[in-house]
Amino acid sequence: MLRLENICYKNILRNINLEVENGELVYVTGDNGAGKTTLFNIISGIIQPTTGNVLINNRNICEMSLREKTALIANVLQDPRQGTIAEMTISENMNIAYKRGKKRFCTITARTLRDYFKEKLAVFNMGLENRLDEYAGNLSGGQRQALSLIMATLSDYEVLLLDEITASLDQKTSALVMNIAQNIAKQNNKVCLAITHVI
Repeated sequence: MLRLENICYKNILRNINLEVENGELVYVTGDNGAGKTTLFNIISGIIQPTTGNVLINNRNICEMSLREKTALIANVLQDPRQGTIAEMTISENMNIAYKRGKKRFCTITARTLRDYFKEKLAVFNMGLENRLDEYAGNLSGGQRQALSLIMATLSDYEVLLLDEITASLDQKTSALVMNIAQNIAKQNNKVCLAITHVI
């Protein structure tokens, strides 16, 4: 569960209170400059609120180290190029994401891990599961954003933040990505917030 208590930040945010249960997807909308990204930066711990508390499962992240915060928050950014490494293959990108926060030595075999990656990618019905050895830089914007979403949710997390992830996508791909993001949040029983201009 995510709870915001009387969040204020400079003259941008004033007395923001919000409670989001696990499995819920909440859309955050507003004009440019309204403070949407600032709110996400506070939730993810990039910036500290002037006043107020951010609680994830009743733990105040304002009192945590950056490493602890990072383990709780999964982010997908507006630009799909920021969520993937173009010069690495899909498999290599996913392997890095999978290992985030895990102990150095893992017992899962490379073959089993590839099968796991294929299973995760197949939900998009884009054929990415058959292109694990292709460089991420060769993918379209929609394909890279789909990869970014899967990568963000491979490791344990409590809150998934989607910052206008469909802004550069066509309408059909946007609907697909958002529908899958919602399903991921429900299936994993995690909190999901999405900044969007269109609902």
